[in-house]
Amino acid sequence: MYISQYTSIIFYLFVCFILSISFFLISFIISIQKIDNEKLSPYECGFDPFDDARNRFDIRFYLVAILFIIFDLEVSFLFPWCINIGSLPLFGFWSMFIFLFILTVGFVYEWKKGALEWE
Repeated sequence: MYISQYTSIIFYLFVCFILSISFFLISFIISIQKIDNEKLSPYECGFDPFDDARNRFDIRFYLVAILFIIFDLEVSFLFPWCINIGSLPLFGFWSMFIFLFILTVGFVYEWKKGALEWE
């Protein structure tokens, strides 16, 4: 009885799982397995891996990471909202638009501040 309400979400998760496994396997089978020193060396955020580990990181790495987390969470809130948009009352409909407006204002603010630009 209640499982029919979650059928679309279960189907979505199943398709995502199958696609991710198949993409991983196809890329592993097709790719050239040529090992060299550059591939085996550790890589951290574009810095030379053989320098001191206590170098300072640029603040833009953290800003981009925070922006990614914010907009990743936005998508996780949008999916259930889009599934149930037909049965939502007006309060649920407009509260999500207010949420999206606040996120858009934050994104525009970060964009205007230059957090997404690299030198």
